[in-house]
Amino acid sequence: MSAHCQLTGAEPGFGNNISHSHRRTPRRFDPNIQRKRYWLPGEGRHVRLTLSAKGIKTIDAIGIEAAVARIRARGGKV
Repeated sequence: MSAHCQLTGAEPGFGNNISHSHRRTPRRFDPNIQRKRYWLPGEGRHVRLTLSAKGIKTIDAIGIEAAVARIRARGGKV
């Protein structure tokens, strides 16, 4: 599973760990990705989405129908 949110488009950021001696080593900042299943009443079926925590809160606010419309508008497959 890739660390990528279908709704918000959140993906890993990259940077460096910096030690006490100030040596730098590469690191990755992963978003909080969860797999969540929602009932889509307009289509009479369940959909399983890969979402960040912020994406889950967005669905709680705008509803699953509007969220699926946004995902499809971005060119995503649901």
